[in-house]
Amino acid sequence: MRVLVTGGAGYIGSHTVRRLLEAGHEVIVYDNLSRGHREAVAGVPLVEGDILDGELLRSTLARYGCRSILHFAALSLVGESVRDPQAYYLNNVGGGLTLLQAALHCGVPYFVFSSSAAVYGEPHEMPIREDFPLEPANPYGETKMVLEKALASYSRAYNFRAISLRYFNAAGASPAGDIGEDHDPETHLIPLVLRAIMTGEELTVFGDDYPTPDGTAVRDYIHVDDLAAAHVLALEALEQGNPTAAYNLGTGRGYSVLQVIRAAEKVTGKKVPYRVGPRRPGDPAVLVASAEKAIAELGWQPRFTELEDIIATAWQWHRSRPRGFKG
Repeated sequence: MRVLVTGGAGYIGSHTVRRLLEAGHEVIVYDNLSRGHREAVAGVPLVEGDILDGELLRSTLARYGCRSILHFAALSLVGESVRDPQAYYLNNVGGGLTLLQAALHCGVPYFVFSSSAAVYGEPHEMPIREDFPLEPANPYGETKMVLEKALASYSRAYNFRAISLRYFNAAGASPAGDIGEDHDPETHLIPLVLRAIMTGEELTVFGDDYPTPDGTAVRDYIHVDDLAAAHVLALEALEQGNPTAAYNLGTGRGYSVLQVIRAAEKVTGKKVPYRVGPRRPGDPAVLVASAEKAIAELGWQPRFTELEDIIATAWQWHRSRPRGFKG
């Protein structure tokens, strides 16, 4: 199938592009490269454009004859969304609706959406299931929820079906070692831990007074390659007639910040310099997924289930490319 991948030069998008190609799909990447990297999709057709440019989206879909869309293009920093909600609603909601308009105009029937566990807010029960209330605690999560609701409405009204994939904490890098995480600024824990090891700069642990076994926040870390595999399965499920739906993607196992630090020390053989700071406002104590629905209905099975294995792939990438795609 010919697939348009918006945001395909980004972290999760580029890993998914690779898995799509391995599965025999034809891929066209659409990215404005504001946060993505051309080098991450070398050799793949790349259209440099903005998600709000409806005319370019329509012409790209028509030119390549795309039958499906994987939509990753979005702003994704929680703190930034609180400071500048207008940018998030304009890009994530406005851009998503512009893309949907182009999809309908060009008769594209299949759509896989990069959503987020942020749609749940701060649930009081773990693990989190798809039928839990959607109560996002920040504008980033709100924008993901709004677009999920739009997809459900469009599916009822038009010849169109969509699957939303709600990620928990994406981590790791391609086992090949040639693509991985390269954000500026970096906000994800595992690359920050590895940066502290490589540079000696102190990592800040935000809070050690949570109601968890060691007092630090607990999260469900899912390898980026496992996320990529789920996107391919979701696309193929739509092609086979599956209805519009949403799925959690996680391992179902939670690790605290201190457990991540200890695992990184074991993988690298080096100590992590860190200090404890205050909690960040709005950070839940625990977020762990139930992914039973994706396993049962999509046939998805994460391969990287051990935290140390996930960190080892990230360490391979960051050690060989300390400046990311710049070398």
